[in-house]
Amino acid sequence: MAKYKHLTLSERIEIYTLLKEGKSLRKIGKALNRDPTTIAKEIKKHLEVKETGCGGRPFNQCKHSDGCIKTQVCGAKWCRDFCYKCSRCNLFCKEYEEQVCERLVNAPYCCNGCPKTRGCHFRKKFYRANIAQNEYRSTLSESRKGFYIRKAEANRIGSIIVDPILHGQSVHHVYLAHKDELTVSERTIYTYINGGVFKLKNIDLPRKVRYRPRKKKEEFKIDRHCREGRTYEDYLAYMKENAVSVVQMDTVKGGTSGKVLLTLHFVSCGFMLAILREANTSKSVIEAMNRLDFVLGREKFKELFPVLLTDNGSEFSNPIRIETDLNGEMRTRLFYCDRNRPDQKGSIEVTHEFIRRIIPKGESLEAYTQEEIDLMMSHINSYGRKRLNDRSPYEVFSLMYGEGTAELLGIRKIPYDEIILTPKLLKK
Repeated sequence: MAKYKHLTLSERIEIYTLLKEGKSLRKIGKALNRDPTTIAKEIKKHLEVKETGCGGRPFNQCKHSDGCIKTQVCGAKWCRDFCYKCSRCNLFCKEYEEQVCERLVNAPYCCNGCPKTRGCHFRKKFYRANIAQNEYRSTLSESRKGFYIRKAEANRIGSIIVDPILHGQSVHHVYLAHKDELTVSERTIYTYINGGVFKLKNIDLPRKVRYRPRKKKEEFKIDRHCREGRTYEDYLAYMKENAVSVVQMDTVKGGTSGKVLLTLHFVSCGFMLAILREANTSKSVIEAMNRLDFVLGREKFKELFPVLLTDNGSEFSNPIRIETDLNGEMRTRLFYCDRNRPDQKGSIEVTHEFIRRIIPKGESLEAYTQEEIDLMMSHINSYGRKRLNDRSPYEVFSLMYGEGTAELLGIRKIPYDEIILTPKLLKK
């Protein structure tokens, strides 16, 4: 069996052909003399995503769209068509549930060879040999040009590690002390130092110049045991025994690095907070929760955040520090969705669409301040929702948690006629 050899264009064409014929990954691996996991990684790494409809049906990811007879879910009185013919219904319908195709979650991870593709109006993913080859060549070229790290991110990491190392501390010691602030592994820091990314040289690492390079197991900054007792099944069991509200938590990124948003979505009323963080680290999430605890007070914090449901991102990999305060007192419960199951917190995923209307995907968040983010969320939370009987999340949140609570969180009510949900709201 071939090992440590890159896939060639002819092999990628063979994968594409065999997928089209409906062959399993095991049979494809056998035909190419490759491990099936290699084939699986290749397919998942180079998928082409298409959100297209079929046969007169537009793209619509809701599992209830077939046979749905709802109309005017978005509140547009002039519209006389069925809502399933418009993908915008996903933003407004309270019965929306994302369709998750087993072919995309499990092998073969793509729509190649699926007999239902022509009649499918859900999200589709295809493996194309030419696209995979071009992406492979591009990645190979980039990897030989240098390190893929932005200057701002390099400066941020450098400000953490340079002085302690120059004072005689080891990289390992610095890494342990600032584990929640660093977005890279210990091994990567050594690589960056060796490549001259920081104002450090190997001579500044006495043990490194004294010993020969040796193989070393890579350190992981994600706690492998953080999910124990906090899985989605544990969440369902907990909710069955405790009638409490749920807040879904996620991260909205701008560019590839730099500032990000921590979003907190109150499922019962559609209200959402967005907290600007300097980097997507575990420490920044913990600090954000500590600030909320301080601003609201312990009793109000417990009332607002009895349960948090989030994904498996590394920024949420220190659950104990999120669940407890600095004195170790319990203040909330944190649970994780299953991997590759964003539909388990679909409510927050749908509400993120409002943020993307104002800050398009891929746009950097570096230029924004927390005050501007609060302004954006004030407009979003003041926008009426049909599933709330045409009331806004702000109004329902105030009814549930008291007048003035939203203001404590930096959110104010915007008159209906003044609401702006386009980029010009924050245009400078």
